Amino acid sequence: MKLPPEGARWLVSLRWAACAAAFAAIVFSDAVLGILPYPAPLYATVAAMVAYNLVFRFSQKDWVANPRDVEHNISFQILFDLVALTLLLYFADLPRNPFLFYFVFHMIIAGMYLRGLVPYVFAGLATVLVGGVMLLEWLRWIPSFPLRFRGEATEVWQLDRTYLTLVFLAFASTVWIAAYFTTSIRHYVDRAHAEIRQKEKLLGIGQLVAGIAHQIANPLDGLQNCLKRIGERVDDDPRLMEYVRMMSDALDRIERTAKRVQAFARPHGITLQSTDVNAVVQGTLQVLGHGHGGNVRIVTDLGAVPPAQGDPYTLQEVLFNLCTNALVAMPSGGELTLRTRTLGRKDEDQSDSVAIDVADTGVGIPRVQIEKIFEPFFTTRAESGGTGLGLGLCRMLISEMGGRIEVRSVLGRGSTFTVILHPASSIVASGPP
Repeated sequence: MKLPPEGARWLVSLRWAACAAAFAAIVFSDAVLGILPYPAPLYATVAAMVAYNLVFRFSQKDWVANPRDVEHNISFQILFDLVALTLLLYFADLPRNPFLFYFVFHMIIAGMYLRGLVPYVFAGLATVLVGGVMLLEWLRWIPSFPLRFRGEATEVWQLDRTYLTLVFLAFASTVWIAAYFTTSIRHYVDRAHAEIRQKEKLLGIGQLVAGIAHQIANPLDGLQNCLKRIGERVDDDPRLMEYVRMMSDALDRIERTAKRVQAFARPHGITLQSTDVNAVVQGTLQVLGHGHGGNVRIVTDLGAVPPAQGDPYTLQEVLFNLCTNALVAMPSGGELTLRTRTLGRKDEDQSDSVAIDVADTGVGIPRVQIEKIFEPFFTTRAESGGTGLGLGLCRMLISEMGGRIEVRSVLGRGSTFTVILHPASSIVASGPP
């Protein structure tokens, strides 16, 4: 999910409020509480904040058009803010200043808007800035600016090594935890948003294709009736009857496919039942036939797996699609392996599930395309007629059966698509009592 560029403008607007709040806090601490012995550096820091905020404000028109420029701008804003906050705290008794943990806000902003390791870079920078100031003050290489609270001794407050260590550890752990959790939440939201977008695309495609399938189904009825009449007239010719039977089987298959496509646009379009996955694999190989070339060797490794929760016809369609893609991925020949197995306890939530592997030794899939191969209309075979719908529909069908498809691939060495289905016992467990 890409956050809008208005976020950078929001930071600029927020900084005006921060400048006003900092100025008010300095005035109140100096004039009313009288705890600031040297307020001048603080006023100078606030003036610098106003100055660079004006620069960001007037430079907005140059970067809002490019999202990457927006990220760079936000990075610079956070960088300047970290330095400004460090100076404000340094001139106001950083080790004892209660506003020390305001650095967390910048970690949250970085985690929301910046990608990769950049949020952790800023967490490290904040840790170095605060830790460096504490260390230099303790070594007395730089002057200290302690706050003068009422009832406190007038001599210079002595920095205690144990106190500084504990404060630094608390600060550093808070900053890094904030960066980690914000970044993790951002990644989770990105994945959820991508899944929602994909489901919306597939839903739209399903509705479109269902309408087309409905238009196909009507002429099919007429063709089947005509073919039935023709069969009645040529029943004395075995060869013509065989042709009629083959045409009738083909029309039945088209009709079943059209009905299945129409089911895509409706929820619960698949009836779950106890499915023998080994029988489905063998049926898929029969449909696949022997027209895949002499350089391709098909290997089966069918384990003693329990019945799975699924739809046999739909599962066969999915496996046929995966096998067809695997054969295309081996233009010079190779080995296609169909394997069934039961997942064990080490697979955590997949325990006792049934897995079907479709592995090839083909060209493989580049890592940058792994997440895109299930997106509608994404294909690397557009020139040879690929539509980019097959894998997306396969994942949707398996998802309707309560399962999922996983993929592993090594470029130049092949790919493995794994269909994971729940055991058939879960149908009874989830059904009505």
